[in-house]
Amino acid sequence: MPQNIVVGHKQLMAEAEAEVESMPAADAVAVLGQPDIAIIDIRDPREIEREGRIPGSFHAPRGMLEFWVDPESPYHKSIFAEEKKFIIHCASGWRSLLATQVLQRMGLKPVVNLKGGFAAWKEAGGPVEKVEKK
Repeated sequence: MPQNIVVGHKQLMAEAEAEVESMPAADAVAVLGQPDIAIIDIRDPREIEREGRIPGSFHAPRGMLEFWVDPESPYHKSIFAEEKKFIIHCASGWRSLLATQVLQRMGLKPVVNLKGGFAAWKEAGGPVEKVEKK
C-alpha cells in the first residue's frame, strides 16, 4: 500500500515562510564580515567542496544542527551561544527555510533564512571561496 503523505514539502515551506524572516541575498552580502553576524552553512560537505562557501561562514550540517545549537547537547557548538544574528543558508533556500523555522522554535534569535540560498548569494555577487577536499 502506498504511503499517504498528508503534509507535503510545499505546505511545510509555506508554513515556514509565514513564521520566519528571510533576508535577500544582497542584504546578506552587505553584512558579510560584521562581527555581530554569523552565516551558517547547512549544506552537505560534498556541496561545499563542489561549489565553495561564503568566506567566514560556519558549517553546521543539517543533520546535526539542532544538536549543535542546544547548549544541553553533548554536541553543542559555542558559536550558537554567541550574541549574533544567525543567517542560515543551504543551496537554494529550501532546507534553510525549514531549518530556520526549527531554530526559531528552539529559541535561537535573531535567526533568518538566506532567501534563495547559496545560488542567490552567488547571483548577488557575493564572494565565494573554494574549499579543499578533506
